[in-house]
Amino acid sequence: MNAKVNISNRAGASFPVRRMDFEFGEVPRYWANGDAALTHFMTALSALFPEGEQFFVNSTRAVRNDPKLADPRLQREISAFIGQEAMHSKEHLAFNASAQAYGYNVRKMEAQTGRLINRTIGVTSKLLKPFGFTKEMISLTGTCALEHFTSTIAEELLSNPDIQAMFMDETMYHLWMWHAVEENEHKAVAFDVYESMYGQGAKAYFMRSLALVIAMGLIFITQSYFTAKLLQVDGKLTWRDTKYMLKFMYGYKGFMTRQIPTLLSFLRPKFHPNDDDTTELLNKWRAELGFNPS
Repeated sequence: MNAKVNISNRAGASFPVRRMDFEFGEVPRYWANGDAALTHFMTALSALFPEGEQFFVNSTRAVRNDPKLADPRLQREISAFIGQEAMHSKEHLAFNASAQAYGYNVRKMEAQTGRLINRTIGVTSKLLKPFGFTKEMISLTGTCALEHFTSTIAEELLSNPDIQAMFMDETMYHLWMWHAVEENEHKAVAFDVYESMYGQGAKAYFMRSLALVIAMGLIFITQSYFTAKLLQVDGKLTWRDTKYMLKFMYGYKGFMTRQIPTLLSFLRPKFHPNDDDTTELLNKWRAELGFNPS
């Protein structure tokens, strides 16, 4: 693996924080199957992560001192969750800088993502405040919805050999597989925090259902816009250059379309992230990537 790895579990959580240090200097321009559109699709996702992961950290930190979260086990999970998300933000910032070096303005996309998150939370908080929904609740439920999205994508990455084969560059392969493992390791933390804070009643269910609808809509629009802008830089925003990517991602049993049933499972009233047991899958990939069992 083209990265230094330091595994720490000082918090005593059920999963560790792996401090990574990938080297992206040799990553080729089109590292996903040698295809511009596939590469830019994934780079557009990466552009969402630094600000998105920081949002997850901020929304969890904002409530972690609440007496409802006093359980020591949950506090340990929160600490490890924050540690993992901080590393994801760090490494995707580093990769995005390598894409920037090819002439793609990924830094601008990161900033646009941050502004979109802040505006969405601000507008939603203003609209729902009269009904007793606080900014902290809205931010946390947004984190739950987005964490469900990332863990769902992550499970597909870890389960689908066709997707794994897309990563022709070793560094990018390990970046995404490491990220995918950790998204599944901590997939229940924000949700457990949310339920501990706000329960399982109608109000909590309404807010998380609304959050999923808003989050999925904004992700699709923003990520598609970023992909198009990246393709435009290369003069490849054409049907000829994008038709394979569109079929691969959104065709019948495509990477994204395969995930729709799992994404919609979030709308079940009694949903919990651990209903989908990925223990064996994670054990397999920890061994594959050379990580010690957590």
